[in-house]
Amino acid sequence: MTERSPDRVFIFDTTLRDGEQSPGFHLDPNSKLRIARQLEKLGVDVIEAGFPISSPGDFEACRRIAREIRGATVTALARAVQEDIDAVWGAIKEAESPQIHIVLSVSDVHIERKLGMTREQVIKRGAEMVSYARSLCENVEYSPEDAGRADIDYLIETVETMIAAGANVINIPDTTGYCLPSEFGEIVRRVITGARGSEKALFSVHCHNDLGLAVGNTLAAISAGARRVECTINGIGERAGNTSLEEIVMLLKVRQSKLGLECGIDTTEITRTSRLVAELTGTPVQPNKAVVGANAFAHASGIHQDGVLKDRLNYEIMKPEDVGLSDSRIVLTARSGRHAFRHRLTRLGIELTEAKADIAWQRFLQVADTKKEITDEDLRKIAAIAEGNGNGHEGNGHPPVTDQLNDHNHVADTLRHLIFG
Repeated sequence: MTERSPDRVFIFDTTLRDGEQSPGFHLDPNSKLRIARQLEKLGVDVIEAGFPISSPGDFEACRRIAREIRGATVTALARAVQEDIDAVWGAIKEAESPQIHIVLSVSDVHIERKLGMTREQVIKRGAEMVSYARSLCENVEYSPEDAGRADIDYLIETVETMIAAGANVINIPDTTGYCLPSEFGEIVRRVITGARGSEKALFSVHCHNDLGLAVGNTLAAISAGARRVECTINGIGERAGNTSLEEIVMLLKVRQSKLGLECGIDTTEITRTSRLVAELTGTPVQPNKAVVGANAFAHASGIHQDGVLKDRLNYEIMKPEDVGLSDSRIVLTARSGRHAFRHRLTRLGIELTEAKADIAWQRFLQVADTKKEITDEDLRKIAAIAEGNGNGHEGNGHPPVTDQLNDHNHVADTLRHLIFG
């Protein structure tokens, strides 16, 4: 297991296991290996390659990843069943740094309604399976499932029992995304301070986003002493998804002076990784997604555009280059201002006199009210009209550009009026 540091947060990526469990998702072994290679470039500390017992294809994917990936721990999930553990070990034993990950319920809801067992039976089975896994592999992680809804005293008893049985990583999951950050942080704090032998284990957290609190709960857990974060690219995962890797990583980076924590991620690989996962899963990222959404570094309001063009620090708390993008994006709409309009013309190499620029600006405002966004081609045509003194010609013998500024037929008459005045 990687040597711990009090100010280092380790990143455990479960895109290939919990992420792939998203409804409608499927990644074949080749796709999984491509993502694993990119995760290696990204610099994650742990790659959870899959759930080997679930299918021959997933077993093979885990084995290929374990054989190829170097520099990151490779783990895979097992229920607290010897057959599952054997499958995990068979799949990952050739890894440079293998880890067996065992999950077993800890909440009374799960114990009674899902397992049909008693608390005593669950602890006994968990300890036996941790001990067995430890006989195979030096690194064993134990996840008491649904810890967010568990009785805290029983959770602490479970954790200290598993540490005594040989688990050297304890993961505290908010499996159903139920907890508030204040609650989850307190759970993690009480487990770390209350479980005997906790100094022998690295504490991890795994949060779901059912109430939109996955990143908030993860931050609360880190603040309470957890030093490993289980997360996914683009926040994909069961139901509403998991803690988003790019969000928690950039949170640590942007607020490093406040939090005093760091991780080993190469943030310039974030956008490339996000796009690869979106491509291979066939699931586009929502435009307003933090860090990697299409609008994350886009500005459409005239007030914001003016501020960003004067100094990006006015409205950007991180640089697009930090996550692998080349620049911010100024989106020209009816809400844009003159500063952004002139900036974009200059970027296109278009220079207008003040008088002609004013004509172009008036045309821009009129056309912008008919479209969601003004493109570079639209701007070139507007500038051509202004160069022709607003006479409807581009100054090169071409016919009027009546309909060319907008492809929608239903605004053709409006544009004809705008161009001819």
